[in-house]
Amino acid sequence: MVDERELWLAPLRGVTVRAFREAFAGPIAEAGFKGAFAPFIPANPGIRVTGRLLVELADGAGGACELVPQVITKHPDAMRELLKGFKGAGFARADLNAGCPFPMIRRRGRGSGLFRTPDLLDRLLEAGCDEMGPDAFSLKIRLGLERPDELSALMPIINRYPLAVLTIHARTARQMYEGACDVVRFREAAALSSNPVMYNGDVALPPQEDAPAKMLMVGRAFVRALGGRDDAAELLARYIDVSCKELCGDRPLLGRMKELLAYWCKWPRWRRLWPVLKMCRSVDEMRLAIKG
Repeated sequence: MVDERELWLAPLRGVTVRAFREAFAGPIAEAGFKGAFAPFIPANPGIRVTGRLLVELADGAGGACELVPQVITKHPDAMRELLKGFKGAGFARADLNAGCPFPMIRRRGRGSGLFRTPDLLDRLLEAGCDEMGPDAFSLKIRLGLERPDELSALMPIINRYPLAVLTIHARTARQMYEGACDVVRFREAAALSSNPVMYNGDVALPPQEDAPAKMLMVGRAFVRALGGRDDAAELLARYIDVSCKELCGDRPLLGRMKELLAYWCKWPRWRRLWPVLKMCRSVDEMRLAIKG
């Protein structure tokens, strides 16, 4: 029986960046991802879409899968400008992040904070679909801000627009990434959608047979699994090399590596090395520790 499920790599801020997609292009291809959503780019008033801003969207994976840029904003006009930049860079699709659960983001009315302003979400979806065209704009959202039934109340607004896909993380923003996903509420919301629906939240690799949707967004499970590969150390060394080309100084590079290594700590080798790695003060120190 052919597995018809479609896998997409989740946009993990600070992790699945361009350099990650380049360094881990092999494992990304092996996992069978159809595409990847890039970590969000903020769209604020007065935004100037420069090549430097769009450098994160370079094809680091070498064409291993389709890349969809993502925007986070509460400003429809600024979002239009960024979407024009995406199109100018050759992207036919774009995604709106209305699900980021971090308190600082949602308090400012972006990400999952859009649950508090359905009229603004409506205007953002209108602007996105108008700028990108039918079936070329998408939405990533959660089941709710505080309660898992909040998304259902927004579905009449979302259904007004011809989205490429509606991605639903089956938790509330209040849960962050803790606690169980609510698959029942996900199915209820998905049943109300006039658009294709993608499931996000604790998806295993390979996906479980009873996965709640044909389209699945996978993030943390894939990143964690990389640490258990026999070639993990070599891949990490490549990630350091690629990141050195775009980051200036030890501090930002070490921060990026530690962000990844925090996902690998369940594996015996990295659990043993983690106390040393997180204390490294230079890239050279980290390279030596990895070899050890």
